[in-house]
Amino acid sequence: RRLYADGSYVRAHQHASGARIGEERAIGHSRGGRTTKIHVVSDAPGLPVNFEITGGNVHDVKIAPDLIEETIQGKGTFVADKAYDSDLLREKIRRHGKTPVIPRRGNSKKTNPGFRKDSYRKRHSVENLFARIKNYRGVSTRFDKLARNFRAVLNITFSIVWLKASK
Repeated sequence: RRLYADGSYVRAHQHASGARIGEERAIGHSRGGRTTKIHVVSDAPGLPVNFEITGGNVHDVKIAPDLIEETIQGKGTFVADKAYDSDLLREKIRRHGKTPVIPRRGNSKKTNPGFRKDSYRKRHSVENLFARIKNYRGVSTRFDKLARNFRAVLNITFSIVWLKASK
């Protein structure tokens, strides 16, 4: 079974801020403004298997171990982009029985002997998943103040994606 991982930014609407103190918001602040990042693991046809949301300032490799722990089972490959280039992450993927297909960053001094370009080329399915879910206005422009509400919107959106695929 082949799994694909990626993350995508979503701009938070100006009214999405101002939630109660103590509630999780998952909105990060950067030069680009307020953003949320959706981290998704999908299967080969581009259907979501697991996801997590964080502030836009959280790097992919920091959230990846949690997604892997909940998602990876059995043999196969785990395909991700350069943002997931970490030896610790590769080792965790191998411990779960998967083969990591992750390119090295341009400034890396290490070689990547197990990298298979043919598997990496099929990573567009997770990119297509992001294109599908961003057609929904509630996802593409985050209006929700709380992370739990935005997570619910994503659950509904991913359910719609699964239902359309089952036709």
